[in-house]
Amino acid sequence: MKAFKLENEPKITTGFKTPDHYFDNFSKKVLQQINETEVKVIPLYKRKKVLTMLVAALVVIALMIPIVNNYNNTSKDLDEATLETYLSYQSNLNQYDLIKELDTKDIDKLNKSVALEQETLEDILSSSPNIENLISE
Repeated sequence: MKAFKLENEPKITTGFKTPDHYFDNFSKKVLQQINETEVKVIPLYKRKKVLTMLVAALVVIALMIPIVNNYNNTSKDLDEATLETYLSYQSNLNQYDLIKELDTKDIDKLNKSVALEQETLEDILSSSPNIENLISE
């Protein structure tokens, strides 16, 4: 193997050069720039204020979710029991007023849903003490 000597080989220039007298005043320039720039400091208590407001907003939203969900799920349709109770306590309504409001479709639905057999009807009439009132209605 041949001996390699670094001093004898041609040297490659890097291409980077520092300006003349750059490091003579370097420390003064750096200290001057440090004194000129002011660092913006955010106090710790202001960060806590933002965090507490964020947590409070999240808690309010979390508490509002069930309320909003319950409000949207409530049905506006009346169930049959509520409607019957309301109509039974209204003294100014009678059966003729209700009949006037029925259409032929409603009457057909009532006929289909109420199918009494003859035996059931006889049992009701025989066991009722106020048979005259039932017959007159």
